[in-house]
Order: sequence, then C-alpha cells, then structure tokens
Amino acid sequence: MSRKKYRYWSKEEKHRIIKRLFDEELGVRELCRVERISPALIYKWKASYLEHGIEGLENSVKPRNPLVKLQNKKNLTELEQLQYENMKLKIENSRLKKGYTNEEVIAIRQKKSSRKNIK
Repeated sequence: MSRKKYRYWSKEEKHRIIKRLFDEELGVRELCRVERISPALIYKWKASYLEHGIEGLENSVKPRNPLVKLQNKKNLTELEQLQYENMKLKIENSRLKKGYTNEEVIAIRQKKSSRKNIK
C-alpha cells in the first residue's frame, strides 16, 4: 500500500489560484486540471476567501520541517536555494555546538530506524 503525499499550499499560492479563478473566469474543473488540485480544495479556499479575504487563506498548521519542503522541490529559485543552504548550515552549526560529528549523527539515525523496524 502506498502512502499519499500531501502538498503544502502557502497563503500566497492559494491567493494566486483563487485570484486566477476570478480574473480569468476559468471554471473550477478547468482550474483543477491545470493546477492539479481537488475541486473540494478550491471550493473551500473560495468560500474562506469570500468570507475572510486573504487572511482566510492562512494555514492553521505550519509545515513541520521546512528543510524537507525544499529538499523535495525539483527547481528551486535563487532565494529558496539560499534558504536551503542557510538551514543546512544552521543544523550543522547546532550539531557542532553540541559536539556531534557527522558520523555520530548517522549512527544515531541508524539506531532510531532499527528500533522502528523492530516494533
């Protein structure tokens, strides 16, 4: 059984899509095909936008790990590349402050994954 991969939509992305729905006078089905979104999402965003404006498109749950969000993206903008590099350096810096080497971090990860496989 395969896991479904969930996509994260920022407030700006949602606004762009909803604005496109109104400005270009596209139908919901056509917009769904183009943007690869379920119609239920568009209807939900549209209702929220009409009721609360742009603030209604704000996400209630933030993505847990922003590094993974950038890792999975195929084409990063220059700003995203810099943000990704910055996050990696912050992680490395915090590990070095704690006294971990890369080998120790890999060993810890392997221990954790082997415990998960046992359960």
